[in-house]
Amino acid sequence: MNDEKRLALGPDPSLLLVDDDDMFVSRLARAMERRGFQTRTALSVADAMVMIEDSAPAYAVIDLRLEDGNGLDVVEALREAREEAKIIVLTGYGAIATAVAAVKMGATDYLSKPADANDITSALLADGELLPPPPENPMSADRVRWEHIQRVYEQCDRNVSETARRLHMHRRTLQRILAKRGPR
Repeated sequence: MNDEKRLALGPDPSLLLVDDDDMFVSRLARAMERRGFQTRTALSVADAMVMIEDSAPAYAVIDLRLEDGNGLDVVEALREAREEAKIIVLTGYGAIATAVAAVKMGATDYLSKPADANDITSALLADGELLPPPPENPMSADRVRWEHIQRVYEQCDRNVSETARRLHMHRRTLQRILAKRGPR
């Protein structure tokens, strides 16, 4: 299987992984190297920009939310440096508006976390005409709801009353949801 993946990568298997979760990006780098990619990792927007300036990769997997900025800035810089690069945007806060913004900025595809190395490889190697196969372990409907509530809560600066108003729900109901652990 590795040989087939190596052939599909083409002459330049360079891959940039950008995520501020050091453990996640290290594990993903090892998994992608086993699939034939030559990986480099960046933990911030600033590090990624330096790496792109030094040598723009053929492939990239970029987290949307980074501690020092927005992953879409990295997408834009990579698209300017290497127009044909295949770019996947990853985020734990999946939303249609964010997916549209990522694609408009030049991303090839958009995956919600948790995405494993197989999902990412499929998205990177998809020819663009066919949709990649559905993920093996998609988020449950409860998890998607919980992620949406968390995103709106963060956007409202963790103000419960404002979040409840925007979500059209009772404030106490929202407080109970926020007090629970997120579903798997």
